[in-house]
Amino acid sequence: MTHSRSAGHLIVETLASHGVERVYSVPGESFLDVLDGLHDSNITNVVCRQEGGVGFMALAEGRLTGRPGVAMVTRGPGAANFFIAAHCAYQDATPLVCFIGLVPIADRRRESFQEFSIDSWFGSTVKRVLTVENADQAGDIVAEAMHVAVSGRPGPVVVGLPEDLLREVTGAVAPAPRALAAPAPSRPDLEALRERIAQAERPFLLAGGDSFMGETGKQLADWALENHIPVAGDWRNYDVVPNNHPAYVGWPGYGRRDSIVDALRDADLFIGVGAVRSDVMSEGYTVGFETETVLVTTDAQLLQHAGRVDQLITATPAGFVSELGALGDVRGSRTGERVAELRASHERFTAVTEHAPVTGGVDLELVFAELEQQLGDDRVVSYGAGNATIWGHRQLTHNVPNSLVGSRNGAMGMAVPAAVAAALVFPERRSVAVCGDGDFLMNGQEVATLVAQNGRALFVVVDNGKYATIVEHQERWYPGRPSGTAMANPDFAAWMESFGGRGARLDTNEGIAETVAELLAHDGPALLHLVIDPDTPSPSGAGF
Repeated sequence: MTHSRSAGHLIVETLASHGVERVYSVPGESFLDVLDGLHDSNITNVVCRQEGGVGFMALAEGRLTGRPGVAMVTRGPGAANFFIAAHCAYQDATPLVCFIGLVPIADRRRESFQEFSIDSWFGSTVKRVLTVENADQAGDIVAEAMHVAVSGRPGPVVVGLPEDLLREVTGAVAPAPRALAAPAPSRPDLEALRERIAQAERPFLLAGGDSFMGETGKQLADWALENHIPVAGDWRNYDVVPNNHPAYVGWPGYGRRDSIVDALRDADLFIGVGAVRSDVMSEGYTVGFETETVLVTTDAQLLQHAGRVDQLITATPAGFVSELGALGDVRGSRTGERVAELRASHERFTAVTEHAPVTGGVDLELVFAELEQQLGDDRVVSYGAGNATIWGHRQLTHNVPNSLVGSRNGAMGMAVPAAVAAALVFPERRSVAVCGDGDFLMNGQEVATLVAQNGRALFVVVDNGKYATIVEHQERWYPGRPSGTAMANPDFAAWMESFGGRGARLDTNEGIAETVAELLAHDGPALLHLVIDPDTPSPSGAGF
C-alpha cells in the first residue's frame, strides 16, 4: 500500500530502509524538508558545527562499518566546506554519501543566493554525482547512491537536493537496498596463484583498504603464517590484521622502518589484497616496480596502482580468504625464518628505544607506551595528519578489527570528528584521537558535537607550536629558513574543561601513568595536552 508524502520524507524513509542509523549534518534552509522527515524518524541526526567535520564523521563511519556514512550539508558554502572529505574519501576509497541542498529549480543558472554547479565541483572528485529531478525518483536515487558508494572500489557519492522539489508530494515506495556482488577467485585464478606462491622464495603480502571486516584479516594472517609469507598492513590500514599476530610485520609508507623497505625491495612476489602499489608504500614510485605482482581487488581500474601486474583477481578480501584452503600447501622451499626475522624487527621498532633523557617537554615515547598499556584492545584510534601521529602509529597496536581511522591522503583535521563518530558507532569501546596542535584546531569545534551526543573520547594533542611536518621539508630544502610554519596555541586542557570535559597538561615526565589513568576514567570528553620541545625530531625508522 502506498501513501503520499513529500520527496524529502521519502528520502528519509529510503535511508531507513537501507539500515542507516545516523546522519551527520549542519542544517541549511535548502534541505528543510529532509530535516523535517528526520524529526519523526528513528535515524539520529548528529548535528555538527562545521561541514568539514560532517564529512569526516561520515567518512569515519564508512571506514569503521563498511556501510556508507551519510552526510547532509547545504548549498554553496556548506558544499565547499564538505569538499575536503569528498577528496579524502575518493583517494582513500571509503564509502560515503553526501546529500547537498541546491537552489530552487526556477532559480538555476541565475547566480542566485549560494548557487553552485554540483556537477562541476564534484565531477572529478567523487564516484558519481546525482541530482533529484523528479519527486517520484527520490527514493531510487538514494538507493543508487548507497549502492554505488560500496560497489567495486568504494568511494563517495553526492546527491543534489533542489530546495523546492523536496516539498513535492509523491506516492512512490521507498526502495529496498540493491544486491551487492561478492566476487571470489575462480578455479583458474587459484591454480595460477598456487604456482606463483609455491615458486616464490621471498613473497610479500600487503593487506589494505576498507573492506576487511570481522575475522577476515586474522584468517588471512593464519594462512600466511602457515605458508611462511609475511603480512604487512598498508599505510594507516594497520587494523586489517591483528598486530599481535606472528605473521604481521608492520607497514610500509610514512614512519616505516628500513627493514620493511628492504623486504619490499628484495621480494620476488608481491601480493596486494585490497591494497595496491601506490606512491606512499613504494617510497615515491621507487621500490618494487620490477617485482612479480598479484592484485586481489574489486577495482577493475586499479586506481592508484603503479607498475607491473602479472595476475589480477577480482575478489573481495572475504571472498579471497574463503578460498585460500583450496590452494593447499604452497610453502615451496620456504621456511619460517624470514617471517620470524621481519616480525622481530617490527617488535624492536615498536618498543621504547634507548635514548637520552628528554629534558625539554614530555617524552612522547613514554606517554604512548603508557597509553598502549592502559587503553585495552577494544580501542578505536583516529589520527590526524602530520609527524605528531608517528609515535601513535609506532606504539599503539590494533588487535581488534575496524579500530583505526586516519586520512590516507594526508588531509588534516580528521582526528577529532573521526573520534566523535567512533564514539557514536561503538559507544562501548574507547575512542581516542591522536593529533598535533595544528590538526586539532582544524576541527576541534566538533568536541561540542560529542558533548551534545553525551559521548566519550580521549583527545591526545601534541603541542610543539609549529607545523612540524612542513618544517622538516623546509629544513631539507631551505635549511635555517622557517617560513609560515609557526603557530600560537591555547591551553588545550583548559579549553576542554570549558566544555565540561576533563583536561590535563603534561610538560614533564612526572605523573604520566596517573594522568592517563585519570583521563581514561572520565566518562565523557577528555584531553591530554602534551607539550614537547619544538626541536623534537619525528621518530626515525633507520637502523630497524
